[in-house]
Amino acid sequence: MHIAMIGSGYVGLVSGACLADFGHIVTCVDKDPERIASLERGQMPIFEPGLEDLVATNVRQKRLHFTTDIAKAVAGAHAVFIAVGTPTRRGDGHADMSYVFAASREIAAAMTGFAVIVTKSTVPVGTGDEVERIISEARPDLEFAVVSNPEFLREGAAISDFKRPDRIVVGAESERAREVMSELYRPLFLNQSPILFTGRRTSELTKYAANAFLATKITFINEMADLCEKVGANVQDVARGIGLDNRIGSKFLHAGPGYGGSCFPKDTLALARTAQEAGAPVRIVETVERVNVERKKRMADRVVAACGGSVDGKKVALLGLAFKPNTDDMRDAPSLDIVASLGAAGAQIHAFDPEAMDQARLMMPGVHFEEDAYACAAGADVLVIVTEWDAFRALDLDAIRAALKTPIVVDLRNIYRPEDMLRRGFTYLSIGRPPVVVERRSMPRP
Repeated sequence: MHIAMIGSGYVGLVSGACLADFGHIVTCVDKDPERIASLERGQMPIFEPGLEDLVATNVRQKRLHFTTDIAKAVAGAHAVFIAVGTPTRRGDGHADMSYVFAASREIAAAMTGFAVIVTKSTVPVGTGDEVERIISEARPDLEFAVVSNPEFLREGAAISDFKRPDRIVVGAESERAREVMSELYRPLFLNQSPILFTGRRTSELTKYAANAFLATKITFINEMADLCEKVGANVQDVARGIGLDNRIGSKFLHAGPGYGGSCFPKDTLALARTAQEAGAPVRIVETVERVNVERKKRMADRVVAACGGSVDGKKVALLGLAFKPNTDDMRDAPSLDIVASLGAAGAQIHAFDPEAMDQARLMMPGVHFEEDAYACAAGADVLVIVTEWDAFRALDLDAIRAALKTPIVVDLRNIYRPEDMLRRGFTYLSIGRPPVVVERRSMPRP
């Protein structure tokens, strides 16, 4: 099949490369000529494990192409995906649909025959109806179908998620559209990936509901972590205890500094606004969104408390800036709030992240960026683990302790065992775990 992918950002590029790897002919479109030129040189605009090799392979096999010419990509395509951004609209919290609707108008002008228009972007309920109206008004002579096919990709594991999905959700209103989408995803049938056909509005809401539920699990375990700290319980054991229940599951039950990224913050907010306007407010989601914002802002308080109540003039070392490991995505990352609060309190902030520092430099003026974790820790009054990169899980703790001015570690991801850190001479604070007292056995006399 010939496919046009409008938008070559995270979702569009990953989806386009994976569809090309299935054997389809895919043309990715972007209005940014520098991005297209970089992609044609094999340079990725984002960090995603395996993506560079996947793109290179399919470009070499002539199944994946890049262009700024939307008309060239859309003409003759069997399916046209809309994978443009839907950021939070300033002022009211709704998703900004201007890019989706602009793409719809351009697609209408470029179509030469029947095609399925697929909204891959995360969009509010009813967006497909509006896309259909825009195209119908622009081209009343044209046969087409509009389908919702939301993405469920985890940053850092997006290629695996696309090729081995838990499910494929397709919201289609006609049999012809369902047939096209079935053929498009036919390569996944061998993996027995379930494809769920629904109405278009149901599909659109399913994406928001999924993200809101996962955000709720994260926020729930974070609040349990706060309670654990007050009553002397261990949140990791609580998470295991409830996660072993098949009705609950263990995923997204890791206490930390709050969720961030390109999806959960904006999608929970957009769902809440949509529900309010529909007259069916989602109070749980509204609370989740508010609690998460407050939590990220409070994380700096833990660092200040660890330093005796003040960080003014002190060096604070941050390990990890991206909102999660295996990505360079800084959107709504907890580190942004932490840096802002600590900077306002007078801290001198040094930071290291394996992939996100280029993005962070644009968003964190005044931060000193270091070449590795040990350079970051050198002379610091406190070390803060913000993102749980694998590279931080097995640090040379003796070298870290020697590098620090004072051996204080604030672990916002619980990647170390408290008893191990105490034995090595650290003052160690983590999330939702009780303080540990290490027995000091007296040495036998010779």
